[in-house]
Amino acid sequence: MRVFVTGATGALGRYLVPGLVAAGHEVTATTRTPGKVAQLRQAGAEPVVVDGLDREGVIAAVKSAAPEVIVHEMTALAGLRSLRNPDKTFAATNELRTRGTDNLLAAAGQAGTRRVIAQGYAGAGPDRRSGPLKTEEDPPDWRPIRSAVQGPAAIAYVEKTVPAEAPEGLVLRYGGFYGPGASDFLLEMLRKRQVPVIGGGTGVWSFIEITDAAAATIAAVEHGAPGLYNVVDDDPAPVAEWLPYLAKVAGAKPPLRVPAWLGRLLAGEFVVSQMTTSRGFSNEKARKELSWEPRYASWREGFRAWVSG
Repeated sequence: MRVFVTGATGALGRYLVPGLVAAGHEVTATTRTPGKVAQLRQAGAEPVVVDGLDREGVIAAVKSAAPEVIVHEMTALAGLRSLRNPDKTFAATNELRTRGTDNLLAAAGQAGTRRVIAQGYAGAGPDRRSGPLKTEEDPPDWRPIRSAVQGPAAIAYVEKTVPAEAPEGLVLRYGGFYGPGASDFLLEMLRKRQVPVIGGGTGVWSFIEITDAAAATIAAVEHGAPGLYNVVDDDPAPVAEWLPYLAKVAGAKPPLRVPAWLGRLLAGEFVVSQMTTSRGFSNEKARKELSWEPRYASWREGFRAWVSG
């Protein structure tokens, strides 16, 4: 099929594009940076330089490519360090998830593209309370935090708009990315003991290794009914379990442990909530309906492969 991939030079795109090409698809891939055109061409794609917020540019690029599938992976997460003020940190990504999504849906309508796949979120959040794993039927149920209003709204916008407006709209809720090029900053911070376990580390996180996320996305190009899908591994785990394990395999000292009140001063309310009340996600629907299963069923073997690689 003809597939149009936005955000094609990001952490996921750098695996997704060659994977789609290897699967026999004809790929048009976008970047905002002219210097990355050669990277896309080398991966086997037809490169296009366009800003996802340039509505007319996006529409023209999509109409020219005439894709059967659009894959929306536009974010602006490079250099992520602090989550003290999530709305400020994710401001550009929030705009890509709202205006950028609108631009792609408008382009799909004009190009006659039926299938649109967009990036959602199944990472750690400030859940109101701990509980069982979330399925695609569960509402986000995030506790309101003054510094994190726009981000949850942008994520909800993608989940509502893409399935409603595209004839075949799918949203892939990815767990926390890790793996080569995906979250190397976390290893760096761990080795400097800059990532403590806060408030007991009872928050449960769901992860997905970056090449597994790409494989799930390729599966969604080819399979699956419209709707939401949790793309996570089989092993949601509390921070108090996975963070010391990652530090150990990374050759770092055990993470410090700090009470929640100190965590609020150091990192802010959003991070404290991620570390104490976050709920994990179930991948049962994605495994069944996308005919997909993660190569790294658990972050345990995935972390080892990542660090040793």
